[in-house]
Amino acid sequence: MSSKPPVLILLRSPETILKQYYKGISEAFPDLKVTLVNNVSQADVSHLADAEIIITHGPHLEQRAGFVLSNAPKLRWVQGIGTGVDNIADRRELRDAVMVTNIQGVHGAPMSEAAMCAMLALSRRLPRSMANKAAHKWENWPSRTLDGKTVGILGVGVIAEAMAPRFKAFGMTVIGISSGPRPLPGFDRIEDREKLLSVMPELDYFVVLTPYSPATRHIINAAVLGAMKPSAYLINLARGGVLDEAALLDTMTTGKIAGAALDVYAREPLPPDHPFWDLDNMILTCHQAATNENSAQNNLPIINENIRRFIAGDIAGMKNIVKRIGEPPHDPPEPI
Repeated sequence: MSSKPPVLILLRSPETILKQYYKGISEAFPDLKVTLVNNVSQADVSHLADAEIIITHGPHLEQRAGFVLSNAPKLRWVQGIGTGVDNIADRRELRDAVMVTNIQGVHGAPMSEAAMCAMLALSRRLPRSMANKAAHKWENWPSRTLDGKTVGILGVGVIAEAMAPRFKAFGMTVIGISSGPRPLPGFDRIEDREKLLSVMPELDYFVVLTPYSPATRHIINAAVLGAMKPSAYLINLARGGVLDEAALLDTMTTGKIAGAALDVYAREPLPPDHPFWDLDNMILTCHQAATNENSAQNNLPIINENIRRFIAGDIAGMKNIVKRIGEPPHDPPEPI
């Protein structure tokens, strides 16, 4: 590696956040060449040819991940800005010599608030209120409360550990669903993932956090959706691939559950002609659950520390290594 490795920031983030990443890295390392590309569709060979470090997010690479990784011959390290590294570490185009790191420990608060926002908006039928506002229509109805309800969280990692006590503060019963059940604060109990179908009928809200991997692809399928209460709500903040979207569309259009809120999709950006856009009982956000005004400030200390260690040759001391140098591309670790 060189002492001044060129850095490519390749993110589909709001402009204010992109500028914070660029400024934070450029000011910390004034001798480095830092290039910013705000959409993977604009990334070409000229951007990739010299990049030794790419700072990106798997979903932001969209369908061009293979192109990016195949056309960066000097690439030595990919720093993800999220916890998940799917569409990076699992790409066959990723060379063994390229290391991958992620960000951990900073997403608990924003993800928890996104889940709470979705649950409250669904329970109080906020989309219907907004439609009535646009139509100048006065209408009211009884809202549902979170107090006394049961919420299930699929995938019990550090984000779920931050989320569960917040749900408890709203008077909810909290059930974790995990491949590694163990007692944790904030949870009333944690069930093995193999019991997912038997747990579903208990839930009033079902929050999906599990990372995407071959083991979790379409883990939320027609059978799981069919086991939910007709009055229950689904909130997916994980990855689009964990959910069988065709099964969900059938579930929603036939009124088998009360509603859903999705922040992630099998294809991103979600195509403008996708039928999800037209469903009244569905809230759609654009993969922004973890994005907040402090995203860059929270991530930069980890990113900059890793850059310092990378330049110094202290590879073993870098934070949150997911794929080490010399390892072939591989699926993300089995989620818990």
